[in-house]
Amino acid sequence: MKLIIVESPAKAKTIKNFLSSDYEVIASKGHIRDLPKARFGIKIDATSLVPDYKISEDSTAIVKQIQALAKKADTIYLATDEDREGEAIGWHIAHAIGKDPESLPRIVFHEITKNAIIHALENPRALDMDRVNAQQARRLLDRIVGYKLSPLLASKIQKGLSAGRVQSSTLKIVIDREREIRAFVPQEYWSIDTLFKTDIDATLVEFETQKMDKLTIGTEDEAQRIVAVLAHEAFVVGEIETKERKSSTPPPFMTSTLQQTASSQLGFSPKKTMMVAQALYEGVKTPEGTSGVITYMRTDSLNLATEALEAARELISNTYGKAYLPKEAKVYTKKSKGAQEAHEAIRPTMLSFTPEIAATFLKPDEIKLYRLIYNRFLACQMNDARFEQQSITFQSPKAHFRATGRRLLFDGFYRVLGSDDKDKLLPKLTTGDAIDLQSIAAQQHFTEPPSRYSEASLIKKLESEGIGRPSTYAPTISTLQARNYIEVEKRAILPTEIAFTVTELLEKHFDEIVNASFTANMEKTLDEIGEEGKSWQALLLEFYHPFMEKIAAGKEAIVSLKVATPLGRNCPQCGSELLLRSGRFGEFIACSGFPKCKYTEQTQANQKANPTVPDEVSEEVCEKCGSAMVIKNGRNGQFLACSGYPKCKNTKTLNQETKFSEVPCPECGGKLTWRQSRRGAFWGCEHYPKCTFISKFEPTQTPCEVEGCTGVLAPRTYRNKEVFECTKCKNRTPNETVVE
Repeated sequence: MKLIIVESPAKAKTIKNFLSSDYEVIASKGHIRDLPKARFGIKIDATSLVPDYKISEDSTAIVKQIQALAKKADTIYLATDEDREGEAIGWHIAHAIGKDPESLPRIVFHEITKNAIIHALENPRALDMDRVNAQQARRLLDRIVGYKLSPLLASKIQKGLSAGRVQSSTLKIVIDREREIRAFVPQEYWSIDTLFKTDIDATLVEFETQKMDKLTIGTEDEAQRIVAVLAHEAFVVGEIETKERKSSTPPPFMTSTLQQTASSQLGFSPKKTMMVAQALYEGVKTPEGTSGVITYMRTDSLNLATEALEAARELISNTYGKAYLPKEAKVYTKKSKGAQEAHEAIRPTMLSFTPEIAATFLKPDEIKLYRLIYNRFLACQMNDARFEQQSITFQSPKAHFRATGRRLLFDGFYRVLGSDDKDKLLPKLTTGDAIDLQSIAAQQHFTEPPSRYSEASLIKKLESEGIGRPSTYAPTISTLQARNYIEVEKRAILPTEIAFTVTELLEKHFDEIVNASFTANMEKTLDEIGEEGKSWQALLLEFYHPFMEKIAAGKEAIVSLKVATPLGRNCPQCGSELLLRSGRFGEFIACSGFPKCKYTEQTQANQKANPTVPDEVSEEVCEKCGSAMVIKNGRNGQFLACSGYPKCKNTKTLNQETKFSEVPCPECGGKLTWRQSRRGAFWGCEHYPKCTFISKFEPTQTPCEVEGCTGVLAPRTYRNKEVFECTKCKNRTPNETVVE
């Protein structure tokens, strides 16, 4: 018997379908060995930092199964994911089953198809210890920062806070943008909105020999003077210019660009994008049976396999014609340092599995993302789109205007991706012809502050700064949300006040932790360990001792911000005691149950300084004392409170629009609704009390793999890890990479 060990049960099931009965395939369900949870777990001496890895309690049962199969196996293949973390997991598995890691054949594949698996089995290699050590260095760095710095934050600010090497530098980027927004002072400017005859929209580019730009006209008086002068000018058609322009094909997707595009076009969060992509990679139903339909989804490479390019070119030629096919296959490269996490971009594994065919096999979210990946891959190998760019100037003795237009000459890759651009054609005019003004008016504007980051634009920023790697983008954002450092409202990322406090402390005392260039250089050093064999112990020692000196100094020098005075009254939302706290913008009142309860209110002093609109009286009457109920605003939205407060402290949830899940109730097929209770929010069946299904997390339609269990899986964050949890037996399986 030959044993193949992978990470995911879904992947194991797909691979098993491709192989004969001589093979047994088992999943480790992610990490099985790690640093201990209850202690630091790193031994320090003068020359090294030695990790004390332990098999986690959650993995004990699966390790015993792997050990039992390993004893019967003639050959054991390590087939964990192809990135550095997968290499390290394979190394941990070998140790857990008592085997020499470097003696076991290691197989990797970029796609889970029959041909790819057979090819991998025919071409095994040894574990790459440089990549294992790079991952060990990353894990130990994260443990050092998280385990030593987080308690300091908790002791100086409040419980439940954490810091991390990637997490904290990411948070500083969000904080810096918010500082820009708060410090922004709008600047007034005026534009001259002009139409020439036959509705030609033109822009003023020169007035009285002065070149005009957005902010040239700063006052209404100046704008009106210009309008008065231009209204009496005689204009003629000046230079007419026509040029051909190209719109270049986009590159294939890598992790960051897939997350960004899925966010802007599908409204998917990065977390959701990776969850759906993982299902497409690990195996879904196809006409030929269960198979992976995209290549590995955690990658920063733009490379494409030769056979994939040949298949794409053949399909383009046969489907769209020779005009859409470049003379040679297009090759894309990154401007930054070479890709480290994988060897291929994200692409479909079978071009015959078109989005039209896939629609009958895949779930709604899966087909949306699959179509995005499929079409992007085809488009990247098609000819550019071509446009005719038009430009006409209108001139008088005192002013020059310019009008622009364009029309599509050849749609190229737009044939697959489509385009929102519409032809804007200018009329045929002749140089020297007179042309009259149709209308002219001055319009006031104000400059806008920089926009807040969305999850997609933050990932783009992280990538450009070199912070993190493909596997860390989505989990980093999830971690910041779980720690209550950020909130996402209408796709915009807003930092909380506690995030300002934490970041300011780190900037003052641990600048390197929040410094983007330091974090990016650390990533480069980790790459050098993995690709060039640089000493991982030297990196750890170089970081550890100076960092620990700062921790010791911080314990003495950092002034505690944990100033909270009990107020003797209870929170109207959860009943816990209210506290008077000091924050970035002065004193405020907050619930002692934070972070579970986020209720806050202004002090009387702040209310006088920042008067608010009076509470709106509702039509409801308090059932406890008969007083009118008023509508109040809390951190979690509006709610009803008794106007007789503080004598009566009755509160009620304000009836809001019901939120339904796209997934039906797993037990009766009814609609699942999002509900609020004093113990928190949950998903419940509309047929309650006949159906009593509830889940704190929105379930999927994927059944639990535990034998005899009838529950379904729901994505959630558990102990800072992205997992799928069964709604019944609570069994958890790994979903995404942990970021500390």
